[in-house]
Amino acid sequence: MTRFRASSVPSRYTGTAISLHWIIAILIAGAFWIGFVMTDIPGFTPTKLRYFSWHKWIGVTVFALVLVRLLWRLTHRAPPLPYGMPKWQIGASHAVHFALYLLMFAVPMSGYAYNSAAGIPVMYLGLVRLPMLIDKDPALRDVLKQVHHTLAWALLVVIGLHLLGVLKHLIIDRDGLLSRMLPSSRR
Repeated sequence: MTRFRASSVPSRYTGTAISLHWIIAILIAGAFWIGFVMTDIPGFTPTKLRYFSWHKWIGVTVFALVLVRLLWRLTHRAPPLPYGMPKWQIGASHAVHFALYLLMFAVPMSGYAYNSAAGIPVMYLGLVRLPMLIDKDPALRDVLKQVHHTLAWALLVVIGLHLLGVLKHLIIDRDGLLSRMLPSSRR
C-alpha cells in the first residue's frame, strides 16, 4: 500500500468496502461460533445437522463476498496509510491482509472439498445444490477435514494479528487508522 499526501486519495474506504468488511467479519465470527457449537453436539441430531447446514451456508456466502470484496479492492484505491509508518509495519500489514484473503478463500474451499470427499452435497440455503468437487473418498475426506480445521485455526490466528494491529493503531499510535473502516466515522 502506497502512502500518499495528495488530496485526490480517499481518506476512508468506500462505503461498499466498509460494508463488505463488516458483513464478512460478522459472518466469519458466526461461522466460528456455529463450528464450535456443532462439533460439541453428540450424535447426529436435527439440531446438529441444522448447524452444519448454517455453517456451510455461511462458508459459501463468505467465499462469494470475499470474491466481490477482492474485485472491489482491485478497482478502488485504498486510503493511504499514515505518513511516516515504518516499512516493517507496512510489510506486516500487507502480509496479514494477504493471509486474510488467502485464508478467507481457502477455509470455505477446504470445507466444500471435505463435504465432496465425504459424499455430502452442499445445498446452499437449502435451495441450490452445489456441484460435487471430487468423488467420494473416505481417506481424502479425513485429510480434508484436518486441512479445513487447520486452515480455520490459521484464519483465527491471522484475525488475531489483524486485531492486534488495530489495537496498536488505536491505543498506542492514535493515528486514526481505524476511522478509515468504521461505518459511522466522520472525516
